[in-house]
Amino acid sequence: MPSTDPSPVLAAVPSAPLERGENALASLDVDLDAKERFASGEIVLTERRLLARDAGTDRWLAWPLDTALTLQHADHGGVGQLSLHDAGGRLAAWRYTLGRDPAALKLLGLFERQKRRLASGEADPDDEAEPEETDFGVESAAPPSTWVLLRLSRFAKPYQWQLLLGFVLTLASTAASLVPPYLTIPLMDEVLIPYQNGQQIDTHLVWMLLAGLAGAALVAWALGWLRTWLLALVSERIGADLRTATFEHLLRLSLDYFGSKRTGDLMSRIGSESDRICVFLSLHALDFATDVLMIGMTAAILFSINPSLALATLLPLPFIAWMIHLVRDRLRTGFEKIDRVWGEVTSVLADTIPGIRVVKAFAQEQREAERFRRANRANLEVNDKLNKTWSLFTPTVSLLTEIGLLVVWAFGIWLVSRDAITVGVLSAFIAYIGRFYGRLDSMSRIVSVTQKAAAGAKRIFDILDHVSNVPEPAQPVKIERVQGGLSLQGVGFRYGSRAVIRGLDLDIRPGEMIGLVGHSGSGKSTLVNLICRFYDVTDGAIKVDGVDLRRFGVADYRRHIGLVLQEPFLFFGTVAENIAYGKPDATREEIVAAARAAHAHEFILRLPHGYDSVVGERGQGLLGGERQRISIARALLIDPRILILDEATSSVDTETEKEIQKALDNLVQGRTTIAIAHRLSTLRRADRLVVMDRGRIVEVGTHDELLAREGAYWRLYEAQLRQVDESDSERPLLPPPAPAAHPAGAA
Repeated sequence: MPSTDPSPVLAAVPSAPLERGENALASLDVDLDAKERFASGEIVLTERRLLARDAGTDRWLAWPLDTALTLQHADHGGVGQLSLHDAGGRLAAWRYTLGRDPAALKLLGLFERQKRRLASGEADPDDEAEPEETDFGVESAAPPSTWVLLRLSRFAKPYQWQLLLGFVLTLASTAASLVPPYLTIPLMDEVLIPYQNGQQIDTHLVWMLLAGLAGAALVAWALGWLRTWLLALVSERIGADLRTATFEHLLRLSLDYFGSKRTGDLMSRIGSESDRICVFLSLHALDFATDVLMIGMTAAILFSINPSLALATLLPLPFIAWMIHLVRDRLRTGFEKIDRVWGEVTSVLADTIPGIRVVKAFAQEQREAERFRRANRANLEVNDKLNKTWSLFTPTVSLLTEIGLLVVWAFGIWLVSRDAITVGVLSAFIAYIGRFYGRLDSMSRIVSVTQKAAAGAKRIFDILDHVSNVPEPAQPVKIERVQGGLSLQGVGFRYGSRAVIRGLDLDIRPGEMIGLVGHSGSGKSTLVNLICRFYDVTDGAIKVDGVDLRRFGVADYRRHIGLVLQEPFLFFGTVAENIAYGKPDATREEIVAAARAAHAHEFILRLPHGYDSVVGERGQGLLGGERQRISIARALLIDPRILILDEATSSVDTETEKEIQKALDNLVQGRTTIAIAHRLSTLRRADRLVVMDRGRIVEVGTHDELLAREGAYWRLYEAQLRQVDESDSERPLLPPPAPAAHPAGAA
């Protein structure tokens, strides 16, 4: 909302705001007005000005770009804000929902670039091509380089001797396959042509030449089979190592990485992309090496036979090389786009199939089908565009090789007519040229699969190159035993540019139970995520028993933390396997003891196969309270010193909550416990309650103390109490049934 006090740099703009020769660099759709009501507005940045249409109006305002202008970004409570300032103060401000924050940050970045350009008086040296935007999000526009395939050498190093043997076999089999055309020279010049001239056939020479042809063919076959089998084994192992390394690295990344990625896309990278690379290594890389060797060795033989005819043979080579260079860039860009849109196709499947119950419950089958159809259509369009290029390239290469063969025939016949070469030499040339051009055509086709493999390798190395925001310490402190004392000192945390926790201080004694309360978005879940070290603090420190938790090994530290979530996640497997997930070597007695303490033993025994009953994906087949008690048993089994309860009873009915509460009473004994709950009544057993608001602690005390203060906690409690009273005041729609009449004659 623009300021009511006009500025000297403010000027009214007509309904068509762009001037002649002025180009828009970025825009932002503003969807909130000054009172945070939904309304439509717009901000447009050009190379000269910043234009804005106030939300809910048609009036445009403009500010010429100047080094004195500053654009500031802020957000809070799901609302983002951009404000324009000069030396005299704020000129205007615009608010929007945070779904538009990426566009706002892009506009802010371009605004700062334009200011640097104005300050330097020349083009900004940092200017780069903007990322390409598709229907499925913003992706890097940089196409994958073929050189990325060389990075696979780190996975090939353990198999270097097998690869060296494979190369030797390739060299030997290629050499053996080049023997038969050479033997056609004496076969033509010393056997067939003399016979046509009336001479007797030398039977011994014929048998020797035929034996040589057969022997060369058998040797080439045997070496080729051994080479293919050996390199196929190696490539499968390289592919398996690549998948394993990628998945293990993915598991080590922090949660913020997964927050910005689609499950289907990550599955596609580890699955289909690694398979594509494996096929390239086992088949096409081998073919490429064979082609290079064949072309090089054939060229050497051709020049040794007749240099002038060999030069005629190589005539199409520069044109084919130029075409390969021309098409390669289009192919690698196209395959990168194909990978992205295919990741969207798999993401739709990964979203829809696990959520099929919700899809059917809301009758959204048609909507999900349309989503898949749209993603599939995008995949089809990108493939069609790429196939258009490839369909022109392949026949053109074949045409050039046919023209080259025609040139060789014409030049060779002319040389034979001048007695410069014999018919046998020309026949050998034609045989060699057939192999030469065949391999040349094969190499041109390998361009396609090479670019596919390069695109896949780039997407995999995008994962492997990503550095976790929760790094392992260089010299981790060994954890002997955790007492459970926690000290939060000036803790601050930001999600990107959004501050969630600010200057938070809190000391928690070993064995103490702390209840975290506050409105949604106050920072409770973020705080326990920081204590679990799913994220690292951006300011301050969290200390465990006096040691900064960033000095502990991540896995070593988390073994001492038990986590019970609002929505418990169970893996496909047996009940026993799910309880023992944190301690796979647990005995059956330990598993049963944990289940008993979690009040889960009774319902587990009622399952068809007891503890060996298979739990469906994500716990399908079990009730919500049953899944929760299994997750509590899972936490009990590892005997954690620090326990996190995140809304552990909020999604169950009252009776189930009582069962879960009994299990939790067993779980919290002797442990430092941090519990989040919206139902304040469930936190009465807490030693202290910590009330949070907007990322800060506003109150700390017991339930009775906080009620006596009549502050933030009292207001929350009163609000919940009113909701309970309103719920209790509801009357049933049907009257209670009348008492049954006694039958006649009854006592």
